[in-house]
Amino acid sequence: MNSPSTPYLIQLRQVVKRYKTSSGDYLALRGVTVDIPTSEFIAIVGKSGSGKSTLLNMITGIDHPSSGEVLVNGVDIYKMTESERALWRGRNIGIVFQFFQLMPMLTLLENTMLPMDYCNVFPTAERFERAMQLLKMVGLQDQAHKLPAAVSNGQQQTAAIARALATDPPIIVADEPTGNLDSRSADKIIHLFDELVQAGKTIILVTHDPSITKRTSRTLIISDGEIIDETVAEALPTLNHAQMLNVSRHVEHVEIPSGETILQKGQPVDRFFIVVRGRVEIYLNGSKRPEISLGQLGAGEFFGEIELVRGGDAVANVRASPEGPVELIALPHKDFAEMLIGSPGTEEELTRVVQARLVQNRTKDRKHHWWR
Repeated sequence: MNSPSTPYLIQLRQVVKRYKTSSGDYLALRGVTVDIPTSEFIAIVGKSGSGKSTLLNMITGIDHPSSGEVLVNGVDIYKMTESERALWRGRNIGIVFQFFQLMPMLTLLENTMLPMDYCNVFPTAERFERAMQLLKMVGLQDQAHKLPAAVSNGQQQTAAIARALATDPPIIVADEPTGNLDSRSADKIIHLFDELVQAGKTIILVTHDPSITKRTSRTLIISDGEIIDETVAEALPTLNHAQMLNVSRHVEHVEIPSGETILQKGQPVDRFFIVVRGRVEIYLNGSKRPEISLGQLGAGEFFGEIELVRGGDAVANVRASPEGPVELIALPHKDFAEMLIGSPGTEEELTRVVQARLVQNRTKDRKHHWWR
């Protein structure tokens, strides 16, 4: 793609998609903003109707946003005409469907050559050899001259991946690509995706399978047309998607300069904090005693739960690491309390964490003859 250089391959900026229905407007996407760098393997998950397919359609240029921008390598793809965007899509995005969608009257080899013919990429004399190389890469060289109906579902899906790679696109989008496969065939598909990411491709995969999300580098959860804050999802996995979304809507993003105090022992605590980026230090000190380190917390870890769960003022000091600023999200006490009421599992988990941290703190205090 010939375009301005940007830190991200794909950028969505406040993307809204509104559909007209007989009962009024339906918002499929509600101001989605997300950045996707090159060579990332991303899973998109969410319940039926959450907006997953609409989000994919925005990225691939199949549908048009009601408002907002979709930038691919710095280019707003919706400033192209429909015909320009169709040609751009054929050259820059490979799409793998759940039901394969191979042309039934064409062989696997002919199916793989088809995008090269449509987009007029690679010299005509080279297309046959390139298609054979792609089928060999996915282990189908011996099936190249067979029709789709003559091979297994797993082989049809790997053929669909070969076809998606035909124009050497930088982006592969897959919508439930393992949904109709047995576990062994599905594992081969994900392994192939891993290899493609290592080779520099960016892969965006919609799935309902938690075993697959464990193998991707990043998971985006969409609920009611909104992307759940990734830090919230990582730190509070016992919440359901609707609860994660509610927390995401109420958190405040805060950046603390290096070395600056966030919580001071003996002072009130009115927010629950989760680390987004950087590190925080937890410690005790006094005028006549040396500072005692109680530990550090990094991305996805939280603090402030002891005081909000048990009540009372801060039991220790917390500051941003001197190594650099720390980015946090902060949930007000009221919203934190409502979250626990709505999710007994989260309340139980946080109570367990509180008890474990108090024991750990007391142990370190006693070791330094601090505890009274």
